[in-house]
Amino acid sequence: MDILKGKTAIVTGATRGIGRHIAKLFAAEGANIAFCARHDGELMTSLEEEIGAMGLKCKGYVADVSTLDGAQAFVDKVMEDFGEINILINNAGISDDNAMKRMTEEQFHRVLDINLGSVFSMTKAVQPIMWKLGGGAIVNMGSVVGIAGNYKQANYAASKAGIIGFTKSCAKEFAVRNIRVNVVCPGFIETEMTAEIPQELKEQWCSRIPMKRPGTADEVAEACLFLASDRCPYVTSVVLPVCGGMEDA
Repeated sequence: MDILKGKTAIVTGATRGIGRHIAKLFAAEGANIAFCARHDGELMTSLEEEIGAMGLKCKGYVADVSTLDGAQAFVDKVMEDFGEINILINNAGISDDNAMKRMTEEQFHRVLDINLGSVFSMTKAVQPIMWKLGGGAIVNMGSVVGIAGNYKQANYAASKAGIIGFTKSCAKEFAVRNIRVNVVCPGFIETEMTAEIPQELKEQWCSRIPMKRPGTADEVAEACLFLASDRCPYVTSVVLPVCGGMEDA
């Protein structure tokens, strides 16, 4: 339907999982795609080729967006190649789980630096561009764990809760220039990572979900599409759980 026709979207962490599904869906809706990953390789090349075959511009970049210098260098290259940035999807993130009594300081800070630090750095780098354009959409990838917490994920939960607070603050600051900032909070989503989880454990988790199944990466991507599109021009500062009704979400 081309609801993003003529727009340029940045998707961080797009070579696999949810980020890859977001990039492909946005391209299917007419957006040119700039994306980044920490390493070059077949996954980056194949995404460029797949989206390029749709007749759209797509380019991957090797970048560490957890630092402001890395994010700014990435955004500068995107502007040179695309000339405009209308949408930012802050999807890059990691987990490094451990019980609090065994969690190291390095584990805690690494997850915070990548998950929350990348959202800060990319938003700060892109905001002046959208400010000058007089509009834009930023969608940050949170988690229901950032709302409810989770066993052995104090670092991950802290990073995702921080993203929610950061999103709401930026939404208030940027609204005057018609820049909308929202956060999507997935629950248990089937990806390459969850494919390695034993079936018995998956069934145990699904029993706690009212819809009795995991979500899909496409369902998360559709939520991001709605918030990034002009279909919701008066929607900002929203925390949208995509979790099948999980408890406490």
